[in-house]
Amino acid sequence: MSHTTWQEQFLPDVYQDQAWELFHENSKLGRYQKPLPDEHVLTRMDTLYESLPFEGYPLTKLPEPAALSSMSLGETLLNRTSTRDLSPIPLSLVNVATLLHYGYGITRSNHGTNFPRPFRTAPSGGALYPLEIFFHATHVEDLRPGYYHYNPSQHHVRLLHAGDQTESIATAVVQPEVVRGTSVNIFLTSIFERSVFKYGDRGYRFVLLEAGHVAQNINLVSTALGLGILNIGGFFDREIDDLLGLDGVTHSTLYILGIGGKTAHGS
Repeated sequence: MSHTTWQEQFLPDVYQDQAWELFHENSKLGRYQKPLPDEHVLTRMDTLYESLPFEGYPLTKLPEPAALSSMSLGETLLNRTSTRDLSPIPLSLVNVATLLHYGYGITRSNHGTNFPRPFRTAPSGGALYPLEIFFHATHVEDLRPGYYHYNPSQHHVRLLHAGDQTESIATAVVQPEVVRGTSVNIFLTSIFERSVFKYGDRGYRFVLLEAGHVAQNINLVSTALGLGILNIGGFFDREIDDLLGLDGVTHSTLYILGIGGKTAHGS
């Protein structure tokens, strides 16, 4: 798959300022729109990966996630802040397993239901789960520095590209100093076809909402673990997609979450 597919697309500038309005209008639900039959959805989902396999890449099985009992839900919500001065402290593999599992992990089977996938910690339109999670680790015990992919159903990660890529990521975000202070950067990406084949333009809206659900999960888990986190929306999409090996059209980055130690009060 080409990593420069976006360059081959013609994106006219006409009505560029109203693109958000056009999208919102096109993604509205009409009373007379007919949903796809369940059989069609199940058949189509059988042709799509539940999670990208990356077979052959080095695999690390994750430990069981930690129990999050140190804070009540109310305390966690009240203590959640955006930490703008992160420090690259060492994280345990259990920390990473906990962030990933509670962020987007499997919670229960879909057996006996009409839904195509096992259920996860975040709500998803039609239980289609279009998101993928990649991350860049620099200070994680038992993980070499590099880019990784998380497989929720197998609860393992695969090393896609070894080596500290902090500076490459830093030059692809609006505030480079944020990335330089992280232990882990989590990338929420989406394979849009998993949602839009069923819901059309509204499926793209569902994808964005789902990314927000997962991000909040990870924010709350980071808070419960005593870690700092900053949600990064200011990044150069095509450059990040290229770093992750995504084509930028059918599969693209939606959100980055920088995680590290707290060195100052958040906001």
